[in-house]
Amino acid sequence: MKETGGQGVGAGVDWLVSAAPDPDDWRRRWESDPRGVALFPTGRHWDVLVLPGRIAGPTLDVLTRLTDRPGPVLAHFGAARRGRNPAPRMGFFVPPGSSERWVGTGTHAAGPGAWVVLPYPGRTAGGVRWVVLPDGSGTLTDPALLELSMHEAAAVAAGRARE
Repeated sequence: MKETGGQGVGAGVDWLVSAAPDPDDWRRRWESDPRGVALFPTGRHWDVLVLPGRIAGPTLDVLTRLTDRPGPVLAHFGAARRGRNPAPRMGFFVPPGSSERWVGTGTHAAGPGAWVVLPYPGRTAGGVRWVVLPDGSGTLTDPALLELSMHEAAAVAAGRARE
């Protein structure tokens, strides 16, 4: 997996804190937190769809072939480090409201009323890191394209399993 960015860390930070209840306070606390993490509300500027490790990486591979740049993507390596799952779960940032319509076995959707832990862009914190950095442009992954990518990744995986 290749980390990608766009307009820079500063623009990405600006965009992320704009979702917080008090952006200036959130930024100060986030930048001064020695762990480099903060909780952010979902459902205002984005929802997050979390895919299980076995399909997350292959889905991102397909998605990056279908679009110039997907929205921000987080990877959580916690379970992988504990030996329970060799691949990280990934959270794909999608338009608000997507979580309310999302149905998928083994996936989790965070929308209105939910919160996600985000590492400061460019840092790894607690096994969570950005795979695709937010670039400040507001680019989000189209959920229909994400679903298509998941189906393609699953079909490729099934074909390999039959070989």
